[in-house]
Amino acid sequence: MKKLTVWESACIITGYGIGGGVMAMPYLAARCGVWMSLLILVGAYFLSLLMHMMVADLSLRAGGGQATAIYEKFLFRGKFKKALIIVFFGMVALVLLSTLATYISGAGEIISTQLGIHPIWGRLMFYAVAAGVVLFGLKAVGISEKIAVALIFALLGVFAVASFTHIRNPLPMAPGKWNETLAFFGMSMFSFVAFFSIPQAVEGLGGDVKKIRRAVVIGFVNIFAIILIVVFCSLLASVEITEIAILGWSAGIGMWAQVVGDAFVLLAIVTTYWSISLALTDIIKEQTRLNTRLSWLLATVPTFLLTFLPAGFMEFLRITGGINAILLAILIVPAFRGAKKEGPTRMLGKFAALPAQLIVVAAYLVMAVGSLVEI
Repeated sequence: MKKLTVWESACIITGYGIGGGVMAMPYLAARCGVWMSLLILVGAYFLSLLMHMMVADLSLRAGGGQATAIYEKFLFRGKFKKALIIVFFGMVALVLLSTLATYISGAGEIISTQLGIHPIWGRLMFYAVAAGVVLFGLKAVGISEKIAVALIFALLGVFAVASFTHIRNPLPMAPGKWNETLAFFGMSMFSFVAFFSIPQAVEGLGGDVKKIRRAVVIGFVNIFAIILIVVFCSLLASVEITEIAILGWSAGIGMWAQVVGDAFVLLAIVTTYWSISLALTDIIKEQTRLNTRLSWLLATVPTFLLTFLPAGFMEFLRITGGINAILLAILIVPAFRGAKKEGPTRMLGKFAALPAQLIVVAAYLVMAVGSLVEI
């Protein structure tokens, strides 16, 4: 297998984090206030970075293993170990499959609207392209993510220029209510979640600690920059701050922007699909010992079939975000504490101490609440 470059690894992490949720953030930021939103974003960046460095350390110790391998080695113990692994595997598979189905539904709707075709054909077209890349493995995903992230920044550059020439609104400065602030924190943390992409970076970089650390930092800087551009430019130029930001944003800078905006959203969705489905393929392969092709089929085909179930796009994002938060908060830190008994961390240094661990747990529990709160 060809190894990844640091930039390719960083783009896999970026691609996982930047999904459809980023377009919900301007709506929440408008209610939270600019200064509070910026403060929360900075805090979410560092808290998420700390958590994902823990994941990188655990994956290194587990030989590049995915989540199930990490917990099997460092957390689950005793006579119920096998049962716990099975339950956790089922929970992870359910969360990832439902998330991927959500993205197929959202992308299929965009494609069908633009091409004037039935939504089923739009979903099928997206699935064929997105799942097809994953079939070719980690290097193919790394190269594809690198290209897609470059295109995302190019499109955002176009939007940023257009936004500053079509300023329609002052930035909202007043802080919001507690539930609005909590909701923005929840979505911010959710947008930085790239948990299952970290082992891909560890594997692709051959366990090189310095390169892995750089890839994680760069990946999160990319996510932070994308969120910042989307939020501030949308707040400035939108005719109306809509729940899905691109609607009001594109109306504010010209109808041509709807096409460009749809392209951005499709790229954001497909990059997430690549990262998550590759991770799920690896998890299934670890747990079932099936070959790569069969694991890929089990990781991707159900994601298309699940799109025929009735569910709202944004509602699915909120639910899966809350579940992910609970899984992270409850399991990562105890696993990290178990791994530390075998030797000092290679990724975190002084930030591996108990106070940092407690802060991370608290942050992700608050994220779980924030992702479900009503505003």
